[in-house]
Parts: sequence; structure tokens; C-alpha cells
Amino acid sequence: MNTNTLKFLILFGCIFLNGLLNAQDRKAPSYPLITHNTYFSIWSGTDKLNESSTEHWTGAEHSLLGLINVDGSIYRFLGKETASYKTIVPTSDEKSYDVKYTETEPQGDWKSIDYAASDWKTGSAPIGDDAKNVKTLWRSHDIWVRRTFNVANPQSINELFLKINHDDNIEIFLNGKKIYTKEGWTNTFQYIALNNSDKNALKAGNNVIAIHLLNTAGGRYLDFGLVDKEKDNAQKVQLAKQKSIDINATQTIYNFTCGKVDLKLTFTSPLLMNDLGLFARPISYVSYQVKANDSKAHDVKVYLSASSNIAVYKPSQEVTTTKYATSKLSILKAGTVEQPILKKGSDDMRIDWGYFYVAAPKTSNAIQFVTAEKDAISAFRKGNSASTAKQGKVLALNTIIPFGSVGKTPVEKFVELGYDEIYSIQYFNQNLRPWWNTSGKETIEGQLTNAANEYKSVIQKCESFNKNLYADALKSGGKEYADLCVLAYRQSIAAHTLVKSPQGEILWLSKENNSGGFINTVDVTYPSAPLYLIYNPTLLQGMLNGIFYFSESGKYPHPWAAHDLGTYPLANGQTYGEPMPVEESGNMIILTAAIAKVQGNANYAKKHWKTLTTWVDYLTKEGLDPKTQLCTDDFAGHLARNANLSIKAIVGIACYAQMAQTLGYDETAKKYRAIAESMVPKWMEMADAGDHYALTFDNKNTWSQKYNLVWDKVLGLNLFPQKIYDTETKYYLTKQNKYGIPLDSRKAYTKNDWILWTATFAPTQREFEALVHPVYKHAIETESRVPLNDFYDSNTGIRDNFKARSVVGGFYMKMLSDKLNSK
Repeated sequence: MNTNTLKFLILFGCIFLNGLLNAQDRKAPSYPLITHNTYFSIWSGTDKLNESSTEHWTGAEHSLLGLINVDGSIYRFLGKETASYKTIVPTSDEKSYDVKYTETEPQGDWKSIDYAASDWKTGSAPIGDDAKNVKTLWRSHDIWVRRTFNVANPQSINELFLKINHDDNIEIFLNGKKIYTKEGWTNTFQYIALNNSDKNALKAGNNVIAIHLLNTAGGRYLDFGLVDKEKDNAQKVQLAKQKSIDINATQTIYNFTCGKVDLKLTFTSPLLMNDLGLFARPISYVSYQVKANDSKAHDVKVYLSASSNIAVYKPSQEVTTTKYATSKLSILKAGTVEQPILKKGSDDMRIDWGYFYVAAPKTSNAIQFVTAEKDAISAFRKGNSASTAKQGKVLALNTIIPFGSVGKTPVEKFVELGYDEIYSIQYFNQNLRPWWNTSGKETIEGQLTNAANEYKSVIQKCESFNKNLYADALKSGGKEYADLCVLAYRQSIAAHTLVKSPQGEILWLSKENNSGGFINTVDVTYPSAPLYLIYNPTLLQGMLNGIFYFSESGKYPHPWAAHDLGTYPLANGQTYGEPMPVEESGNMIILTAAIAKVQGNANYAKKHWKTLTTWVDYLTKEGLDPKTQLCTDDFAGHLARNANLSIKAIVGIACYAQMAQTLGYDETAKKYRAIAESMVPKWMEMADAGDHYALTFDNKNTWSQKYNLVWDKVLGLNLFPQKIYDTETKYYLTKQNKYGIPLDSRKAYTKNDWILWTATFAPTQREFEALVHPVYKHAIETESRVPLNDFYDSNTGIRDNFKARSVVGGFYMKMLSDKLNSK
């Protein structure tokens, strides 16, 4: 072997080993820190907690910054310092501006500074197709935009950045020079570093930015400007060394070495479904356990800076801050000046009403103060704790916890983060308070005090629950399955909010995160359901109650179930563009039957029997061979004669019969059971494609995952012969890609929730684990560093869309099946 060959093998081995170690280091695509509902939801998108700023699930920066002072040496263990930018060319969140634009491809060099654009229109930014959120409407395929501006002294700029929010594909030119191009879209403003060559294109005096924007799918949007990243003259802090990270159902735990001290940092969101008071309390703990690692005593202070952006929709909004105390707590509070309570509904939205709180027990001797976010670290370093900021933009709520002299015995203290929405949901034009304050007589200070008083017992309950959940998941599906269930737990819950309806019913309302923003979407409830059926079926009732009310009140006068109740947080009636009659009616019947099975009675079904009967009769008439319509996989488009949708109808009819039997309606049960049984052989004949069953009845050269079959097994309906399960599972295993089975034969994309449902009816545990493995592999390898996305390319692992959605509650289907069928 020659020297070059040996060097290559060593290099290759190092690269391979490094990749392997990195894969082993990753526990999640994004790490849950604070997870209560769709607004109070903070994540870390890197495997090391101090390598990135923490974010809201939408990707907007919701900064938590953690530092520790050990004998005068400062280490950063949480988050990242926020960059400070000076505006050169403002975006619309800072100042109104006009542009020239045309929707007809221009002639000549439209990018150059001297181009006349005399026949172009003039409009105000932002530009887009959502009339509520833009000033100039754009609904065509292409748009060309020019913006002129003046710069006095380009040489004074430190680092030039493009500040941009766009949807979809974009090309940007500065004085004729291309400075940026991107395929795809953004959800919030992005800061794009420009190189020196781009910076040199900027001239003293008149300049022009020219843009071509192309719509490929979905929405349209454009808002842009230029900023200067200011120099950071502060002394750099050291990085704490992260030794480990563990994710449990209710906690994310980090261990660091900070010089001569070890720090255990624990984020706890106590989402225990057997105690709805605790479950709905909007307060998380950030716990610090500190001990010396050299057997000597060290002076220690721990610092947390929380951004006021946690309480705004956009960073340009003014906030007010307050520092005050109760008999037991020191408290900082922040909220917008505007306070537009429930004034808007949208997908890519953060809350800008209510108030964010940081609280510490007085016994911890916490020091609290407010600064501009850019000054926070400097204030900690210098020991300057004067509250200088009462009102402004992008402020920091700062808390210093002095530990005093710390030796080898661990010392533990904690801080609380809480959010009071005041009102959470608008339900058919009536504003509803959060569950913890349904009476309107509770206070957030009371909740914070209860959380502090119960700290030790709550942590013990969480630790016990974490162990039990993991053990149950491990028993059901093995280690990779158990790890997936842990990842899904807080994410699914945090895509909901809990309120009580004016009729006194529980409402557990989902937001269709990153896929439309709809509230209480039935075909999002459907895949989410297994988690709640296991741990508290009353919550699943809370996911169905609003849909039943919508029909039974006469507000939705159709013989099938609605798709949704509106756009979160406004539940005033369906806003999705069209119905999914077979899909949603089947979903509602199946889930009502699942509640009956878990609870051991059909009392809930009896309450809604007339509505269920209307829906089942629709399925009986239209369900076996569905006409052209959407199913839950609406991104795949309309489909006629959908074999998997047909299964849903058949199973739904059998579920109705099962509930009738439980209620003692024997003749009804016999009638609908016979209907369902008569459909099965017809389905088999129409779908049979030899070694598998087809996607559509009229094309035997297609195939699809038949995930709807799983309820036949889980609910003990015994409708479909075992041959179907054996045939389909064997076929699926021949179609697996690197990160899972495609959804069907049309494209390579897949849905991981459906894969886990499909795996649940696999005939053997070996086949179950073989189907689950690529999904686990995706979770720890995908380059899409967002809260676990459920819709992605099965070859590349890159998300097609969707993130942070509740549907990952469907991962619990195997556990639900085992629970119901082990009795």
C-alpha cells in the first residue's frame, strides 16, 4: 500500500467516524425547551445548546440566553448573543416605503441603476396576496420590483446584510450586480450576509435594488431592506463545554463543564395529562444544579436573559416592562403596548397580546433588571443590574441567581417562565379565557406561586411519568420507537390550547402549524388521537366537541363533518377552501368509537348519536367508491376511487355498528355491521393488484400505504382478512427508501405518522421495527433542523413542508394497540 493510499484511508476513516459520532450526538432535529401551546413554544435547533439562538417553532428568534460566572470567568451555556443591526434601507416593519413594480416581463436592462421604469406601477410595501397583511396586492405568477434609495457614506458600513422576507423564488440585484438568489420561501425576516464585492456595489448617493420574484405555489410576499451589522466591541465570553443532552417526555436535560464547575440545566414543561390543572398551567421551570468538579469551593452566579420578543408578533413592536415582587416571588413582566387581543388569525404568527413573565423565588436572592437585548451580556459582566429600560423594542428580562460558594455538593435553584394570554381563543365570536383562568378570578401571580411551592413534587411527578412512558414505549416497539415517542410527546401537546366552551364543554383545540394555521382541523385530530386516547381520552373529546357543536348548532348545515373551525385562534367557522366529506365524517365516527373503546362505554357517542347517524349514512351512500375529492393528504391533490379513503368509510361504518352494540341498539348494530361486511369483498376485488392493493380502484399499476386499516386491528373490528395485512406489509418492505416508505406510488414524499400507523398492523415485531427504523433515522439525520416535521422526501430526508405539528401524536398508535388488545 502506497503512502497516498494510506493517507486517503486514514482521512476517509476520520470523516466516517466523525459523521458517525455526530449522528450519535444528535437526539432530535430540534430540541424542545418551553412547550405549552402554539404561542409559548421555544426550541433549540442545534445539538449544542450554545451554538444557536433559541427560536419559536415558526423560526422567529425567541431568545433565551444563559451565562454562568465562576470565580469571575464567564461561560455561555444557553443560546447565542443577539447581533445588533443598524438600518440602512428600512423594511416595512420599521418605516413605510414605496417601490416601482410590474407584472409583465420588462424589456431592456431592468436591473441597472439607469433604467427608467417609467411605465411601471408604484406601490407600497409589503407586496403579496394576503390583503390583510400587505399594502400592494400581487396575485400573478411573476413580479419585477425596483427600489431606489440614497446612502451617504458606504465606507462607514461594517458588515452589509440583506434583510429579506419573501415568498417564493427570488433574484436580487444591487446596482445591476446579482447579490442573492434563492429557491423557496421564508416565513420571517432573514438576515443574509453580503460579501465585500456586494458591498462595493453600493455607491455614495443614488442606488437601486431590483428584484424578480416568482410564485411557484402557495402564498406571495415581499419585504426587503439593507442593514449594517454593528461591531461587537465587548469582550467575548467563553463557551461552556456541553457533555450530554437527554430528552424525556416532559424534560430536556443538558450537562455542561464550565471551567471548575459542572452545570446540569433542566427545562421542564410539566404536561401531565392526568392533572388538567397542572397540564394547563402556562409555566415552565428552568432548573440549575451546580457543583465543583475539583473538590474546591467556587463563587458562582447564573444568569438568564429572556427576550421581550417572546411577547411580540414582530420585533418592531413596542413593549412595556415591569419589575415587581409578591410575598414569595421576584417578577419581571413584558408585553406589547398595543395589546391587540385576538385581533388576527394566521399560520406564521406569534402572540402580541398578554404578558410574558420571568419569576424567581425570593429565597434564591435573585437580582432582576431590564436592558436592551444587545446590552444584556455587558450588564451581567459589569455587574450593572439597574433597570434602565421600561419601554422599547427588543428588550431583555434579566435574572441573576447567586449561588454563593459552591463545592462538591450539588446546589439546585430554578427560574420560572410563564405566559398569561388573558384570552386564548375566540369561539363563535365569544372570547374564551385559558383553562387555568376559566373563572376569570385567578391570577398569573397565583399560578407562578403555586408552581414555585410545588416545584419538588412536580419535578418528581414528571420524572416518574418520563420513566413510565419510556418503559411502555420500549416494551411496545423497541428503543428507536421509544425515542420517537419521546420526541413526539411535548411537540404534539404544544400545538394545542385548552379552554372551556360557553356550553361548559372541554375544548382541546389544535393549530395546524405550518400547513395553513387552521384551528381544530379534523384530519389533524385524527392522526394526533392515539397519544390522547392513551393518557386522557377526555382531551380527545375536547378535540371533537367543537366539530359536533358546529353541526348540531346548525352553523354547518351539511350531511358530513366539517374540516375545521377557522384560522387559529379564531374558531368562528370553517375557513378551509372546500369540504372533505368522506375523510372528516369517517374520522369523527372512528375517533368517537375509539373513545368508547378506551372508556369502556359509549356515553359520549350517545350524546351525539343523531349527528353520527347522519354522517354514517353519508358514508354508506358515498364511501365505498369515493368520487373525486380530497383526503387528509390534500397536498397530493384530488383523487377519485381512493382505496385508502374507501377503507376509512368501511371502518367508520363498522365503528358505528360497534358503538350501537355497546349502547344496546342491537338492530342498528346488526344493520350497519352487515353493510360494512358486505363492502369488504367488493373492496378487495376492486383494489386487488396481485402482490399488493392499488392506490385507486381503476389503476392497478399504483400502490399506497393503507394506514386507515390500523383501526380494524386496534378496535377489534375484525373486518378485513389477515391476507390483506400480510400482502401489504410484504410489499411495503420492497418499497422502502432511506427515510421510509413513500406515501404512495405518485411521489417520493412520505408522512412519518402514517408510516407508524402502517407499521402497527405489520404481522410481526420484526417487520414493525423494520418499518420504523427509517423514520427514526430521519429524525436524527435530517438536515431540516426544525421541530420534527411529518412530511418529507423519503430519499433525502428534507422536509417538503410542515413542522411542529400535533400529528406526531400518531406515533403512539402501537402503544394504543397494545393497551387495548392486551386486556
